[in-house]
Amino acid sequence: MTLQIHIDDGTPPYEQVRAQISEQARAGELPVGYRLPTVRGLAESLGLAANTIAKAYRALEADGVIETRGRNGTFVAASGPAAEREAAAAARAYAERVQRLGLTRDTALDAVRDALRAAYGN
Repeated sequence: MTLQIHIDDGTPPYEQVRAQISEQARAGELPVGYRLPTVRGLAESLGLAANTIAKAYRALEADGVIETRGRNGTFVAASGPAAEREAAAAARAYAERVQRLGLTRDTALDAVRDALRAAYGN
């Protein structure tokens, strides 16, 4: 992850951090599941206050770009096009697996429908 803060820009540093991480995640430069640096670690590396980075992370989390997993850290979340790419990859893996198992398309689709009903409560 590469971030550049331009103090003379006029844009608040937290917003620069938020925008750059958001753009890198959207573009796939930061893949789903990528672990972000700690607030303190990123603050030190950029020469910013920890509260500045914390504010950017809170905004990114509110936007669904990142997710915090407690003491495990902060990660790029699956959302938008990234989530769709991840779902497509999972679908391809599932299709290959059911084909190897010798299941019919109808049986495979029934299994997916059942799993979605269970997940979504319908």
